[in-house]
Amino acid sequence: MKIPSLAVAILANVVSTCYGFAFVPSSFQSHNSKQHKAASITSTPLTTGKNSMLLTNTMKAATTATTTTTILRMAEADDEDEDDDDEDDDDVKKENPYADPNYPDLEFVNYDDPDYKVDQGMGDEFFDTATASTEEQVEAMREERRMRNDEFQFETYFAEVLKNGDDYKGEWTVYKSSTFLNTPDKYDANGLPRLIKAKKVLKTISRGYKVQLDDNDTLPSNNSDRKGDTKESIVERLDGQRICHEEVAVTEDESNPYQDWQNDLDIDSGFGRSKQSEQEDDDDDANKPQEELRQISAEAQKIQAEILGNTYWPHHLSPFDFRGKQGNMVVGDAYTICTSVPLTNDNEPHEGPHQELRCEVGIHSKQLRFRIKLDYSVLSPALSKELSPESPPEFPPLFLKSMTVCRETRGVWPRRDGAAKMRSVADRSVSEALFGGAGADGGLYDPPPVGSDDQAKRYMLLDLEGTATVLFPHMMDQDPTSFDGNGWVTTLDWTPGSMRYQVDRKVGGGKHIMGLRTLELSEVQRMDADAYRPKDGGEDMRQ
Repeated sequence: MKIPSLAVAILANVVSTCYGFAFVPSSFQSHNSKQHKAASITSTPLTTGKNSMLLTNTMKAATTATTTTTILRMAEADDEDEDDDDEDDDDVKKENPYADPNYPDLEFVNYDDPDYKVDQGMGDEFFDTATASTEEQVEAMREERRMRNDEFQFETYFAEVLKNGDDYKGEWTVYKSSTFLNTPDKYDANGLPRLIKAKKVLKTISRGYKVQLDDNDTLPSNNSDRKGDTKESIVERLDGQRICHEEVAVTEDESNPYQDWQNDLDIDSGFGRSKQSEQEDDDDDANKPQEELRQISAEAQKIQAEILGNTYWPHHLSPFDFRGKQGNMVVGDAYTICTSVPLTNDNEPHEGPHQELRCEVGIHSKQLRFRIKLDYSVLSPALSKELSPESPPEFPPLFLKSMTVCRETRGVWPRRDGAAKMRSVADRSVSEALFGGAGADGGLYDPPPVGSDDQAKRYMLLDLEGTATVLFPHMMDQDPTSFDGNGWVTTLDWTPGSMRYQVDRKVGGGKHIMGLRTLELSEVQRMDADAYRPKDGGEDMRQ
């Protein structure tokens, strides 16, 4: 029997491995030759005796080894095929059906994948919260953004509301609440306190200015009116800049825009004010009893000292005071500022309950400014218990003490129609905007939500000269459980000329009665106000 040379080589390898010797063929043809020739084996014949048995066993071993090798190779090939299939499946899963050929590297996010958690609020996917340094870095970035907003509010308030320190001259009308007056009829038929209007207006000049503080200076922390506050060094930016306010009263002569002009005229020539009109004013005062004149004068001085003696802002207004929880903010042509006195020294900064709370809401338009000052205070424990028996003594309610309406113009004194001859159309427009018809056209443009019926009874609505209407609470509960913690709102609607504005100052309830929730401003053309008037029944603006 002749055996091919390739088989002989395989058998030789197997036998040499098992028995330590090998068959050596005399000749071996390459696989590339066209025809394999039988190779003669130069060894002992394989057909006899033990050699025949050895060959048979060797061939069986070779066949078994070859079969095993083939099976292993097939298994490896199957594994490779499975790996290729898995990779193909992964490619299919990652395929983006919305891929833009211009941006092939954009990642496709499958939000339907149940294993997807990024941006789902299920954890911090971007930062390791266990690492303190990372948390500090994130908070530092957030604080940086907050400080930039504080600085923007600070600069906007000084530039737009205070006009970089220019004087505002105006008339202030003071309304005193009967709650704090010794009057026989403190409340009307609806249970609302009476507002007693002062007989004389206050002529005032208001201005704001900046002060530069050194690094070594110290100030009360964020609110100078808060008793017992510890001192803090100046660490805020803007190089220690602070805004201060100044409001002073002047005499009638100083507030008369034509006083100097009148003094230079020859009264007998018929120009200016006649002697007859001056004599009529003197006669009016002469007809009043001297005791009444003294009472009016004393009351006017008392009101002037009280209104101008109280501040409605932090003594040194800093950028940090525009964080919202302090009650100060600017939005568009509207603004609000606030300050308070704590009921106890144990209160957290800017949190109630408060012994006094004073806030201001205003709108400015070109050279005009219209603002409302509200002064709240607690009553004695006995009187507070009488007027609000459901309020716990540790959370006494705040009652309206006074409201002041400020009508001002920039740089010049406002003039009522008829008080002096109007020299131009602009003068008549100013007079109409500040002293025109009472009340906003059709009432408030967008009435805000005021809570339940019981809470709505704590509000007053007042129409003012100058086509303005104001809504404000005359009593605010400081109990966190009152009205389910619902907050309070103060609204001013004013139409100076062709534009109509409404600003809503919305604050929290309970101990957060000072902090702003939102300051919302609506602007609409006067002629389009009725067409675009909201009809949602009073809802908060979308944030």
